[in-house]
Amino acid sequence: MAKKKLKLPLVYQPVGFVLGWAGGALAGLAFRATWKAIRHEDEAPEPLDENRRWGEILLAAAVQGAIFAVVRSAVDRAGATAVERSIGVWPAKARDDRD
Repeated sequence: MAKKKLKLPLVYQPVGFVLGWAGGALAGLAFRATWKAIRHEDEAPEPLDENRRWGEILLAAAVQGAIFAVVRSAVDRAGATAVERSIGVWPAKARDDRD
């Protein structure tokens, strides 16, 4: 049984877009600060940087992915909670697992 992605009502979509953009910017700042703390470098390695080893590239990707996933989840949840508190309705339609 495949999981379906939750659908957001049309009125919440602009809010979700702004929250997603802000979350992405916040995650980028958090990743840069984390990378600087881990490796004492201002820039994380790019996947095609021939002067970097596999381990460095994969570490950077793993850290970046984890940070982006956590920030996105936190921003999505905080936005939905704020909407529910302000208008009394959870912004996502219930998932129907019967399909």
